[in-house]
Amino acid sequence: MTATTPPASTLDAGHDPRRWWVLATVAIAQLMVVLDATIVNIALPSAQADLVFSDNDRQWVVTAYALAFGSLLLLGGRLSDLVGRRRTFIIGLVGFAGASALGGAAQSFAMLVGARALQGAFGAVLAPAALSVLTTTFTDPKERSRAFGVFGGLAGAGGAIGLLLGGFLTEHLDWRWTLYVNLVFAVLAVVGAVAFLHTGRGRPQRLDITGAVLGGAGLFALVYGFSRAEPEGWGSAWTWGPLAASAVLLVSMVLWLRRAGNDALLPLHVVIDRNRGASFLAILVTGAGMFGAMLFGTFYLQSQLGYTPMGTGLAFLPQILVLATCAQLCTNIFLPRFGPKVMVPIGLVLATLGMVWLTQIDAGSSYASHVLPGLLVLGAGMGTAMPAAIQTATLGVDREHAGVASAVVSTAQQVGGAVGTAVLNTLATSAATAFITAHATSNPPAPGVLAQAALDSYTTAFRASAYIFGVGAVVVALLYRRRATTTPATPPSRLEEPATLPA
Repeated sequence: MTATTPPASTLDAGHDPRRWWVLATVAIAQLMVVLDATIVNIALPSAQADLVFSDNDRQWVVTAYALAFGSLLLLGGRLSDLVGRRRTFIIGLVGFAGASALGGAAQSFAMLVGARALQGAFGAVLAPAALSVLTTTFTDPKERSRAFGVFGGLAGAGGAIGLLLGGFLTEHLDWRWTLYVNLVFAVLAVVGAVAFLHTGRGRPQRLDITGAVLGGAGLFALVYGFSRAEPEGWGSAWTWGPLAASAVLLVSMVLWLRRAGNDALLPLHVVIDRNRGASFLAILVTGAGMFGAMLFGTFYLQSQLGYTPMGTGLAFLPQILVLATCAQLCTNIFLPRFGPKVMVPIGLVLATLGMVWLTQIDAGSSYASHVLPGLLVLGAGMGTAMPAAIQTATLGVDREHAGVASAVVSTAQQVGGAVGTAVLNTLATSAATAFITAHATSNPPAPGVLAQAALDSYTTAFRASAYIFGVGAVVVALLYRRRATTTPATPPSRLEEPATLPA
């Protein structure tokens, strides 16, 4: 079945009759990509026992995905502009499904890690294409708000959904199903893409190979450096060496982009707009800070309260519901009225308060009185900040740059997650070591001392997340203009899917 183009008058009026089916298709793809960052985490112990690899090797199952995904996002976003969003979207889906099947069938550690890297590579193609499809499909401001409420809600809740689904599949089926389940998502999304997305030939233009190499290598070095911070330490050359190389490569990329003109991998005007820049920063902050609740909240529930993987996933379900509700309220009611300068900082302040609440946990805390309230407030904050930031980050971008602008959104979230994981892991590990050094009276330390040290590491991570959200709230509040203003979008091109951006 091939998608046909509705009458131009219908599209110009912003009433593509298939737009809600497009949203459903994009939402399925977005959920698949986002939850895959966490769904495998819960299954790692089972995979480790099955394939027999060490604790030191275990991190590469996660890191391989993050490295490929983070380093190729800008190139993936540019490809969707040049090749066509529908075609790139389907390629990303099919490739992601194939890599997932390969990982699910893995018979060795190397095969599993290779499959995860392939997942990340195709995810870097798929994620920007999905968001750019949404950006160019919904043109009516009210409907655009509803669509981005759904998309932003999934971006914020995907990690928690991954924990819930991963726990269920690991307990009731097998760890391999945390990868096989992607085939179900991919098949549904491919059917939707073929049926409802508009065909388009993209825009004939030379691909900026130099910018792609500099950007890809710089982002790879950045994610890799932060991924080595916890196992190697910040003083190790394996940590600061890649980070220094990343700084040189990314600065070189910016200098190159200033010369590349219209053929640039990332036209600088896309990111230097004040509102877009503030939105990208807000997305990075939420990506970094939310790992405090997701990662260390999972540790606390399982190690201190004795929750099963499935129970841990269910414990995050109320947060998901609050996040989804706030995402719709914010984008449909409050964002059009107050603008991102008010709504995004409010969301980050709520997230700060949620993390502060979680710092109060102790050995006698319960889920209902100490964990759940913090998760609910955090969910409200994420549902308020994330959709508003994503919508503003892509608002007013010319059609030919929608893909790469969407890639910057995904890059900010991915880099934020990598930075947050590294910083919070390092702080938590240091806090646990310091507590054991100060309180241990025997070697090995008594179980009670180890338990309290773990608890101290969790609260340290929660406190650091609160600082990240709090500082982020202040900075983005200063950066945003008082009202969101955009320049008129470029008229629809004959070479691309016919739709317009809101003026």
